[in-house]
Amino acid sequence: MPLKKKEIETYKKRLIEMRDQINSLLQGTTEEVKKPDEATGYSQHQADQGTDDFDRTISIELTGREFEILKLIDRALEKIEENTYGVCDVSGDDIPKKRLDAVPYATMTVVVQEQREKGIL
Repeated sequence: MPLKKKEIETYKKRLIEMRDQINSLLQGTTEEVKKPDEATGYSQHQADQGTDDFDRTISIELTGREFEILKLIDRALEKIEENTYGVCDVSGDDIPKKRLDAVPYATMTVVVQEQREKGIL
């Protein structure tokens, strides 16, 4: 069942808020990863250096995931402009409203998403 204009506007507002939050978070994470070590050199304990490296690695991995979500949000916003929001990019089936409520940037049905993750599609 196609979404109503009011529902689409609600999703659009939510997507824009999510995009702004992620952009803000990414900016902070990027600054943190780029920041030089305050205490570098021989005086720093190896365990401290290892912890710092681990923290940077985690930050970079999280940043990568957030970039992926950001791309999906942008695609969902494009779909709103194309009047195809709520329709699966692959199958053309309607994406259930419950899925959009949970994941407003979903561009595929659960079935198609699972098949894609398994490498079937």
